[in-house]
Amino acid sequence: MQTNLSEQSRQLPRAEEADKILRTCVHCGFCNATCPTYQLLGDELDGPRGRIYLIKQVLEGAPATAKAQLHLDRCLTCRNCETTCPSGVDYHNLLDIGRAVIDQAVPRPASQRLLRQGLRALAPNPNLFKTLLQIGATFRPLLPRGIEAKLPHDLPAAGKRPAPRHARRVLMLEGCVQPGLSPNTNAAAARVLDRLGISVIPAPDAGCCGALDYHLDAQATGLDRARRNIDAWWPHLENGAEAIVQTASGCGAFIKDYGHLLERDPIYAARARRVSELALDLVQVLADEPLERVCTATDQRIAFHCPCTLQHAQRLGGAVEAVLTRLGFNPTAVPDSHLCCGSAGTYSITQPELARQLRDNKLNALESGHPDVIATANIGCQNHLNSAGRTPVRHWIELVDQVLR
Repeated sequence: MQTNLSEQSRQLPRAEEADKILRTCVHCGFCNATCPTYQLLGDELDGPRGRIYLIKQVLEGAPATAKAQLHLDRCLTCRNCETTCPSGVDYHNLLDIGRAVIDQAVPRPASQRLLRQGLRALAPNPNLFKTLLQIGATFRPLLPRGIEAKLPHDLPAAGKRPAPRHARRVLMLEGCVQPGLSPNTNAAAARVLDRLGISVIPAPDAGCCGALDYHLDAQATGLDRARRNIDAWWPHLENGAEAIVQTASGCGAFIKDYGHLLERDPIYAARARRVSELALDLVQVLADEPLERVCTATDQRIAFHCPCTLQHAQRLGGAVEAVLTRLGFNPTAVPDSHLCCGSAGTYSITQPELARQLRDNKLNALESGHPDVIATANIGCQNHLNSAGRTPVRHWIELVDQVLR
């Protein structure tokens, strides 16, 4: 499409990038056909094409409005539209640029500011998050239904992690909320990797990947977290660690973007690019490993929910299903498997009504094949789907860990 950025917009650090993305769009509308919010709301401005027009108008000098902010807030950033788009529009980066411009121009109501600041203070702090989870579990009967549903039920204990003992070594992002909500996930991953001759080495100074801050009106803070992680991982990478493994696909998608997001940073650009190259989802590590040698066969019936950050952002749709099928698991067919479950980071908290509709639609699709358990690859999806109290949802690596010989 034709663009004519305002003089003010041309001064933005990512002005050239925004202009290039806008010009790539041919406003065909194919994206709306696979956009979860457009399907629910039927509003052009709640689909990718409409949001692109809103961002274009603001960058060309139209006043930013609370209405435009709302339509951008409703976007899940699932990137389904990017998979669908025949023109290769880099929608999520344009959305990040547009959100930053509009959020700077349009002050949020106090309630929204407090919620977002609270999420940014709580979620990236694993110890505080665990403590509040324990308090919440104690007073569960007294909590409002919306909050009570977010608390996990009957979590398996994390179990023992093997000490590093192999020549092959990888780093693993521990995550923010995952140690509290699903403490067994990373421990199970470490046990499976150990049986394959790969040790997980600790990097205690690494913390939150930065995605939560970045997508909650604090892009600079999110990038600072990325820099701290790069500093924490770099000595290990120089010392031979072969990869940075993520068990949460949402974190992995953001880390794989470090190279792009920090490309204008003269100090971190090269290291960020290298970190992004070495960032691997767990399935990318295990896909080529001889899992059959260390696992017993099973025929458990499962439904796999492929998170948007795995299938659309990292383009790894089908990879986990292939690994599980090799081990004998019986994945059921899932209608509309490309659609988002509604978790989308903190979306289920900031947009609860839409998130519940998407969750229930997704569960109906996942349960249509009558699975014994639902597996997924992202803690946000896992907890959001579990909050309905229906079929149990586990991280897929826990299922693999259970069939280790």
